Amino acid sequence: MNSSHTDSSRLPQPLPPHAPASEDATAVPADGRCRVAIIGAGPAGLATAASLAQRGIDSVLFESSHHAGQGWRHHYQRLHLHTARALSGLPGMAIPRESGRWVAAQDFAAYLERYAEHHRCRIALQTPVVGLRRQPHGWELRTSRGCWQAAQVVVATGLNRCPHVPAWPGREFYRGELLHSSRYRTAEPFWGRDVLVVGTGNSGAEIACDLAAGGASRVSLSVRTGPNVLPRSILGLPTQVLGLLFASMPTRLMDPMVRVTQWLTVGDLRRFGMPPPPRGLFSQVLRDRAAPIIDVGLVEQLKRRRVEVVAAVDSFDAEAVRLADGKRIRPEVVVAATGYRPGLEPLLGHLVALDDDGLPRLSRSCEALDAPGLYFPGYVVSLGGVLHEIARQSRRVAASIAAAPDRTLTPTTTSTTKETT
Repeated sequence: MNSSHTDSSRLPQPLPPHAPASEDATAVPADGRCRVAIIGAGPAGLATAASLAQRGIDSVLFESSHHAGQGWRHHYQRLHLHTARALSGLPGMAIPRESGRWVAAQDFAAYLERYAEHHRCRIALQTPVVGLRRQPHGWELRTSRGCWQAAQVVVATGLNRCPHVPAWPGREFYRGELLHSSRYRTAEPFWGRDVLVVGTGNSGAEIACDLAAGGASRVSLSVRTGPNVLPRSILGLPTQVLGLLFASMPTRLMDPMVRVTQWLTVGDLRRFGMPPPPRGLFSQVLRDRAAPIIDVGLVEQLKRRRVEVVAAVDSFDAEAVRLADGKRIRPEVVVAATGYRPGLEPLLGHLVALDDDGLPRLSRSCEALDAPGLYFPGYVVSLGGVLHEIARQSRRVAASIAAAPDRTLTPTTTSTTKETT
């Protein structure tokens, strides 16, 4: 609705009593203005805030949940980073050595909270950003607790924001249990049950292993496209290191080399029913934005016949799942490890053009090409590991923002533009 008078609902609202005191360096400013607003207090958001602080630039992070790095608190229990601890820390603070070489998800979540405290990040918790629009001197953010103005905005909500379950025909009539992998925690509730895991990303592979080792009576893994599989380390060297060393090499040379490495380390998985990948690992990562499976047990479970590979899911009926090869199977539980979507459309669909993967076109500094002043670190699948790339991108974003004009912002006291919903 258009309005020319002062609308108190659009003014920045006071923080609740438990917010940090105003003299605390971590206190969120009360005037509704900041140089840089960062949406999301996960690894990319925190790394960017720290990189900005190293350049003397203040920022405020807006986080919808109760904690920094909240998403890392809710992964399945067996999850560990697939990248080495020494190469997974964020700028300005290493992951503690006591976390081990392969850091558990819960330990990484604790690291993110300590990281926010160490860098004295200003975080508005339980404050989701529900609207964003351009203003003459920057951006206006509409949050659940009022409106804010910022010269630049960093969107750091990540690739894995919205769980995705395909619209399989008949799934609404299925009487068995169907859940997305984001709801899976341990194998205990599935002891003695027949479980179908759909999807061969790292989550699907690890959940299938967890179920097989945790007492499920039968574990099937539904595969649509054959994955590239690599061990977590080769001759004691993390595979991530090899990815970093050879990242700049031509794909036409690296794909055959990796194929030989896979044959020597993993073997030919076709004898266990796994279809071959349609393209090499480097091509898969760089062209398809699809990460390989970093093997932490799937190959062993396939060899032991504790995990059975089946065809892609075609449809459901009340009692069964029909596969692409025409077979019908009757699992008691279906775990859809079918990935996530960035979910940027509600916030940004009117501001930037998004591609088929729901992502904007970005410069090398992660700035949207058709929306200057809007940055997107962390929306990447990298041969060197996502966290390592986040650290690099956060520095690029900070350098770009530091080079931009330091616009003077004025408080929002009136509104003459249409409210977005």
